[in-house]
This record gives sequence, structure tokens and C-alpha cells, in this order.
Amino acid sequence: MDRNDYYGGDSTSLNLNQLWKKFRGEDKPPAHLGSSKDYNVDMVPKFMMANGTLVRTLIHTNVTKYLSFKAVDGSFVFSKGKIHKVPATDMEALKSPLMGLFEKRRARNFFIYVQNYDEADPKTHQGLDLTTLTTKELIAKYGLVDDTVDFIGHALALHRDDRHLNEPALDTVKRMKLYSESLARFQGGSPYIYPLYGLGELPQGFARLSAVYGGTYMLSKPECKVEFDMEGKACGVTSEGETAKCKKVVCDPSYLTNKVRKIGKVARAIAIMSHPIPNTNESHSVQIILPQKQLGRNSDMYVFCCSYTHNVAPKGKFIAFVSAEAESDNIQSELKPGIDLLGPVDELFFDMYDRYEPVNEPSLDNCFISTSYDATTHFETTVTDVLNMYTMITGKTIDLSVDLSAASAAEEEY
Repeated sequence: MDRNDYYGGDSTSLNLNQLWKKFRGEDKPPAHLGSSKDYNVDMVPKFMMANGTLVRTLIHTNVTKYLSFKAVDGSFVFSKGKIHKVPATDMEALKSPLMGLFEKRRARNFFIYVQNYDEADPKTHQGLDLTTLTTKELIAKYGLVDDTVDFIGHALALHRDDRHLNEPALDTVKRMKLYSESLARFQGGSPYIYPLYGLGELPQGFARLSAVYGGTYMLSKPECKVEFDMEGKACGVTSEGETAKCKKVVCDPSYLTNKVRKIGKVARAIAIMSHPIPNTNESHSVQIILPQKQLGRNSDMYVFCCSYTHNVAPKGKFIAFVSAEAESDNIQSELKPGIDLLGPVDELFFDMYDRYEPVNEPSLDNCFISTSYDATTHFETTVTDVLNMYTMITGKTIDLSVDLSAASAAEEEY
């Protein structure tokens, strides 16, 4: 059941008329922007790691047959006021202006250690125990300077703040391996893929799969009030005087506001443009990470751009997003460093939403509530949450060690 008249709740993609209604009230979008139905503007802009958990889940469930993906052109990082391409290979690393000559050699040795590292094979550990050694200590063994540490932690391991430096290095090494495996997967300029027609295709793909197995979808259901029995366990959901009976309720935080707590805010800007982001090699789809340290923030800022090549806008139009964990109430000045990278924009929208996580005990009330989408630039945190919920609901764990080449149906798009 969904109170909206479209699938996917927060993770939907809106056409131009819907976008205008959401951010500008009623007025109609200007004609020069083109046809409304040519736009699919994501409400939670994220890319997918080509070798990540979401892709494995899509293959495991066979939802890939409802979707077509395309690689993302480039991954960039903001350093000392400039945008640099994140080196994708040894050769690119050697040419990259991000590091000096001797630093490149040291970094290369570290990358080789990470590439060869296999958790199950102690020979590859070189006597280091990454479950106790911190990231800071591991990197210190290779003598890397702070700027390189910043780049590795944020642009490759995709951490959103610096807490990882004092945590066991294993997580960071695994994240770097995911990055390089994803990069190798499609020989593109980035480790990311993105569905044609936008992320709103994902919930629709799962809705189709659900229907195949007898699931019923009800859109435009106002209120959606969860009913509880005498023991405080969920037993149904009521809308417009009708109750759907159930044993378990699965929902996002907006449907059970008294069982969640606020954990932060996401600030976001959405821009419609007629050109690619400057200094990104004319990339039609791109991500730029602005590490917290470069901006004097507590967490990273992300710029994300896609265009008509992914069928999310009419020909010649680009959609760019700037998002960050909000650290103030002045969202325009907070997002300025990201917006400044975009160049001239045709239209700009600002959005701020609260993030929530559940505080209930599902074994007592049979309510399974997801955590709100964060500001990160890919789906890894979201999918971990979903898989944990699946295990809580069913008592089973999913084996996602799928044969990634089984995604051949999805790969024919390349």
C-alpha cells in the first residue's frame, strides 16, 4: 500500500510536471525545458557499484530482466580547489596530478597490497592483522601523505567522514577492493552503473516481480493507519475504511512516526542544465566527491550528474544533484561549493529532508521499518539495511555469491 500515486516512495523519479508541483507549487514548467515525460528526476540520486550488493541482489532476484543499465562515464574528486579524475588504473595513477612522483610509487605499493589481499589467505596479509590494525596505522606503513590518505578514504573507499582512520583497516581494504572490482567489471571510466530512465525503475522492477508471485499493489491509499492487537502486535493496515489484515508490517519511517527517531538531515540541490559539468572531460554521467577536509566540513559532499544518454532528460539536457548531510539550516550556502562546480544552470531547486531510523523491537510489535536514505552516492548502505530487514522478517540470510556474469541480459546494453 502506498499513499502516493506512483511506485517507490522516496526513491521515485519524477517527470517535469511532478517536479514542478513538488518544488514550485502549481505553476507549469517553462516550455523551453522540453516535454515533461522526457524527464526522470531521481528523488534520491545514487549510482550503483557495478560489483556491489545491489547488483548482486538484482541478479539473485532476476529483477535485472526488467532493467537496462549503462556504465557511468567518470568519477572525480575535488582537491585544492580543482576537479581531478579518480585514477582508474596504474597508468592513470602515474599520470594523475593528485600526487607527486615519489608519492605515486608509495601509493602504487599500497594499491598492490590491497589488490593482492585475500582475507582467507594469510600469505597475502604480510604479517598484518587488519581486524586490529587501524586504517591510519596500515597507511602509515606505506608513508602516504595526508592528501593521499584523504583521496584513498573518500574517493576510493567511499567513506563519508574520517572516522574510518581509527577503525580496523579491513573494512577500508574491502571497500577499495569493491571499487577496483567494480571498475574492472565494465572497463568504463568509473565503477558505477545506472539504470536507463532513472532509479524509479528499481522499485517498479521489484513491483513487477512481486506481482508475478501474487503480490498486490495499492497506490493512492491515504492515511494507511497500522492497526495493533491487544498485545501491541501489528495486525493490519487501514485506509479509507478498509483494512488489509496481516501478520507483519514492513514500511518506511513516514508510516510509523512514533516508532522512529531523527538521526540527521540531508540537504540537496537539483539543477537542470544545458551542458555537462565543466572540467569533467565532457562526461554525460559523472560523480564528483568533495571530501570533508577540502571544505572544512564534518562529512563529504557529493555531486552527481546524468543526462539524456541515460534517458532521464530530453536531448541536450543534463540533471545535476548536489547532496550532503546537512550541518546547518542555510542549505544554499552549505551546498555552494558543489553548486559552484556546475557552471550556468537553467533551473535550480533546493530540498532538505529529515533522516530517521527505527527504535522499535520488531519481535514485540511485528513492525519492520527501514532507515531513511542517506546522502551517500551509492546504494551499499541502503541494501545492507534491506538485507538485515529480510533476515529479521524471514529468519533467513540470502546467499549473494551470485555468478556476476549471469547478468548477461543486463550487460547486452553496453
